[in-house]
Amino acid sequence: MAYMNKILRVDLTAGKITDEKLDEQTAKMFIGGRGLGAKIISDEVDSKTDPLSAANKIVFTTGPLTGTKAPTSGRFSASFKSPLTNTLTDCHAGGHFGPWLKMAGYDALIIQGKADEPVYLSISDETVELFDASEVWGKNTSQTDDILGKKHDGKVMCIGSAGEKQSLISSIMVNAKRALGRGGIGALLGSKNLKAIVALGSQKIAIQNDGFDRAVFEATALLKEKAVTGESLPSRGTTVLVHVINMNGMYPVKNFQESQWPFDKAELTSGERIRDEFFSGRQGCYGCPIVCGHKVKLEDGREFKSPEFETVWSFGADMDNTDFATIAEAGVLCDQYGLDTISAGATIAAAMELEEMGKINEGLKWGDREVILRAVHMMGKGEGFGEELAKGSKLLCEKYGAPEVSMAVKGMEMPAYDPRGAKGMGLAYATSNRGGCHLRAYMVSPEVLGTPKEMLDRFSTDGKARWTMDFQDISAFVDSLVLCRFTQFSLGIDNYAEMYAAATGIEFDAADLMKVGARIYNIERMYNLSAGLSKEDDTLPNRLLNERVTAGPARGQTVKLKGMLKEYYDLRGWSKEGVPEAWRLKEYGLDRGE
Repeated sequence: MAYMNKILRVDLTAGKITDEKLDEQTAKMFIGGRGLGAKIISDEVDSKTDPLSAANKIVFTTGPLTGTKAPTSGRFSASFKSPLTNTLTDCHAGGHFGPWLKMAGYDALIIQGKADEPVYLSISDETVELFDASEVWGKNTSQTDDILGKKHDGKVMCIGSAGEKQSLISSIMVNAKRALGRGGIGALLGSKNLKAIVALGSQKIAIQNDGFDRAVFEATALLKEKAVTGESLPSRGTTVLVHVINMNGMYPVKNFQESQWPFDKAELTSGERIRDEFFSGRQGCYGCPIVCGHKVKLEDGREFKSPEFETVWSFGADMDNTDFATIAEAGVLCDQYGLDTISAGATIAAAMELEEMGKINEGLKWGDREVILRAVHMMGKGEGFGEELAKGSKLLCEKYGAPEVSMAVKGMEMPAYDPRGAKGMGLAYATSNRGGCHLRAYMVSPEVLGTPKEMLDRFSTDGKARWTMDFQDISAFVDSLVLCRFTQFSLGIDNYAEMYAAATGIEFDAADLMKVGARIYNIERMYNLSAGLSKEDDTLPNRLLNERVTAGPARGQTVKLKGMLKEYYDLRGWSKEGVPEAWRLKEYGLDRGE
């Protein structure tokens, strides 16, 4: 029924490895991926747990569609209590690790405890074993991937030195090219002395219903037919958004001090220029018909993975840097050290503003190539001022007496969309369970791109609470299947429901999908409230609420959050303090602490 019906538990403290049965009812209620991970963390990790203690756990989960014919089925999820935000957080990555983990026989992998010395974990059809990691401890992610990939003939995810040093913005690299990027997940592996996990599987994934092939065919056809997934992303990758977002006056410049770059500056880092002058090939994830990943060759002959849109922004406009080579190199350095490129770039940009204000004296200048690359090296190594940068912008700005300079929500740095130019995006940031994240509800789709169905008035707050809530619930379900968020540009909820029902044999429709998504969002909310978050955390940096955009298409705009937030709480069935009401929890089957 599309599940392997087995969970792998690894206790690093005891060195104990056990198999457990996947509970069928839990799978029905939470699907897999993000939903299953949220359920396990909620059940097993006390909300008051120190995220970097041995008591925290990491749950890596596949979904019912992982490794199947479903388009973009190469993804998997990781759930944990974040050391950056103190919230129940999850990350998702493509590549090839997820399908190999599932084909090794597992729907989930639970990592708990702490090893006495650095180790790595190898998972295959026949065996699961912990190995001494002294050979790779201290090596970067590319080196580690190469060494362990060849040694075990498997797919690797690992941390670099940033994770080893427990940077709060460190990531886990997957197949050396994709990332479990946000929330400091790399620090958790580092805190547990777990350098890497290798997976190699060959077991067949059983599909329940013959209608699956038809549902997959229809979904794939839509992805190829629609402009965003059929032409824009394949030809220009995610950097196709540079001009789109900038022309709408939503492209944050110099740490959100401005919201639009001059056209000639934006052009230097645009998807069109990257395609025309640097493109050297495409690279996609397992089972993906979109293939948005590209490679670039710089003028000096070096060939890199092309930076994604968020990286182009964080090391570009956010630092007022127009040099594409610097952006590409900074992105690769982040990957090798194991740093989240959004948080890393945004934190450096915040430090540049602190320098501009006279709060620090570290020689950080807007747009300076050498300064940018040196800062990344210091962060990755945890050396000098880099040790403070590696903690993220919130702690950095608080230390130097200017907390308002941190462009973060719940401690997580916001990405490349100024919500003063799209009000629904502002509400989505503020109510995101994992902090400053665009992927919880990508309101740019209806507010700027007009997908998947209609274009909304981006400056209006009318109806944005409903749209944001629905997008959050749909996204929670897609994250639990686990499929790529880009499919939401082209697919409707019926497509997802049909693929899930056909794969599992479970009767399921669009209404069921929305209910499952809401259940997942509410279990995350309850955990975070118990961890200490409150209504006061559902907000945005003061700059976005009270400082008007001074020029461009969004001139004069701020985010009018208060009214949208009240309507959002009402629609969610939450109290005026943002707490889910008892009747709502009962409706979702969460009334007994589930």
